[in-house]
Amino acid sequence: MPIHKEKRVLPYTPGQLYDLVIDIERYPEFLPWCLGARIKTRREDLIVADLIIGFKMFRERFSSRVVPDRSGRRIDVTYAEGPFKYLENHWVFEEHPEGCLIDFYVDFEFRSKLLQKVIEALFHEAVRRMVAAFETRARALHGENGLQAEASSLAKSSGGRP
Repeated sequence: MPIHKEKRVLPYTPGQLYDLVIDIERYPEFLPWCLGARIKTRREDLIVADLIIGFKMFRERFSSRVVPDRSGRRIDVTYAEGPFKYLENHWVFEEHPEGCLIDFYVDFEFRSKLLQKVIEALFHEAVRRMVAAFETRARALHGENGLQAEASSLAKSSGGRP
């Protein structure tokens, strides 16, 4: 029922951000309310992952099917098992003169009417905090400007030649 769509430009390469989002096992290290993550299946074209989410008195485990795009430009997530009626999520990473344009979308509904009412009141703030957590993680991994770090790394590996 609640839907959140967001586009934002970040000073990182699409590859840096794709790698960060696809690294599901690391989510408990930085993602609010993510208490655990486990990969059940990992193939080139499909990842099946369990996440444990917790907020106040609520704690739920759910499985999702994550479909990584071979080009490293898109990640699609659908619901497999757990407390939702449905869950659809995507991340799209596009080149942009200032780094990467991220297109983020999430839509879901819980089976429990009580849980749905609780999350609806907090949904947009919760999703904003989660997206901000990915941005903070990118900064921690790649510095304030990942594009500069990437260019510097390439220059060093090529002996300073452009």
